[in-house]
Amino acid sequence: MSTANYGDIIEVTSPADFHVHLRDGELSKLVTPHVHKGGFYLAYVMPNLVPPITTTEMAIEYKKRLKDYSGSSKVEFLMTLYLSDALHPSDVKNWKNAGIVGVKSYPRGVTTNSDEGIESYDKYDELFKAMEVHGIVLNLHGEIPSDHSKNICVLNAEERFLPVLANLASKYPKLRIVLEHATTAAAVNAVKACGDNVACTITAHHLALTVDDWAGQSFHFCKPVAKFPDDRRALHEAIKSGNKKFFLGSDSAPHPSLSKSTATATSGCAAGVYTSPILLPLVAHLLDSFGAIDRLADFTSNFGRAFYQIPAHSGAPKVLVEKVQGVSVQAEYSSGGKAVVPFWASKQIEWQIVNVKE
Repeated sequence: MSTANYGDIIEVTSPADFHVHLRDGELSKLVTPHVHKGGFYLAYVMPNLVPPITTTEMAIEYKKRLKDYSGSSKVEFLMTLYLSDALHPSDVKNWKNAGIVGVKSYPRGVTTNSDEGIESYDKYDELFKAMEVHGIVLNLHGEIPSDHSKNICVLNAEERFLPVLANLASKYPKLRIVLEHATTAAAVNAVKACGDNVACTITAHHLALTVDDWAGQSFHFCKPVAKFPDDRRALHEAIKSGNKKFFLGSDSAPHPSLSKSTATATSGCAAGVYTSPILLPLVAHLLDSFGAIDRLADFTSNFGRAFYQIPAHSGAPKVLVEKVQGVSVQAEYSSGGKAVVPFWASKQIEWQIVNVKE
C-alpha cells in the first residue's frame, strides 16, 4: 500500500453510500442534495423517521420526496423498512418492485428514533425466512442497550451484540446480513468469522475518531461511539486488506446545530456525525492517511455494490478526485430555517472532486 502525491487523480465509478440518514421535512430538503454534492450516486436510506417507515406505501412516498429534493436525477435512492411487528412475511415478495432493498433493525432505545426498536429477534423467524427467499437484506445496528447491572455501556455495547450476529448468520445462512458502522476490532473479527452472507459497513468518521475525540466534543458524538486506538487501527487494516466484506456506509446523520451543541440535565446532545457534503474527498483523505488510497474505488463503490447485487450500469457516472494542498470544509450549511455543521468543519481536506463524467 502507498500514499498519493499532490496532483494524483483517482476515478471512482458511481460511488455508493450504503447507510445514510436523510431525515424529513425542511431538514431533508437541506441535506438530501448533499449526497450528490459529496460525490455519491447511490444512497441506501435509513427508515428511522418519526413515525418510522414500516410500510411499502410509506417507503414509496418517502422516496418520491427524496427524489424531489435531491437536485440530481442520477442519484439512486434505495429504501429500507424499520423492523417491527408491522412487517408481514406475506408482503416481502412485493418489496423489491417498490424499491425496498433491506430491513433495518434497531435495538430499542440505543440510538436516534429507536424507541420503537426491537427487544428480541425470535418473533421474526418467518419474516427472515421470507427475506432469504426474496433477497432482502437485514441491516443490524449492532449494539445492545446499556445495563449497568450487567456492566454494559456504550463502550462495550457493540462487542456484547456480536454473539447475536453470529447466531443470526448461522440460523439464516441465505439471508444477507450487514453489521452496520462497526467500531471495534472484535466486530471486524466477528464479521470475518461469519460466512459469505455477512458483510460490514464502516463510516468515514470512525476511521478518524477515538474515544478522546468525542468525550467532551458534541459534534463528534455518535452511536455507536468511537472506541480505542487499536479498534480504529483494526478498521484501517480491514480496508487495507481488500476484504470484500467491508465497505462504506457513512451513517451520515444530520441534526440541527442547536441539537448537537446543547445538552440539559435530563438529555444529552443528539447522536450523529454529518459527512454527506464532503464524503468522497473525506474518505480519500482518510484512506490516504493510512496507506489505503488504492482501495478507494473498492471501498466506496465496488465491494458494496457486489454484496447488494447492484452493479454500476453501463455508462454510470465516474467521479474523479485529486490530491491537493488543502481545501477548507464549510463551517455550516443552512436553508429554510435549518442549519447543520459538517464533520471537520473549517478543517483542511487534502482531496477534492475535480470532475464528474456523467
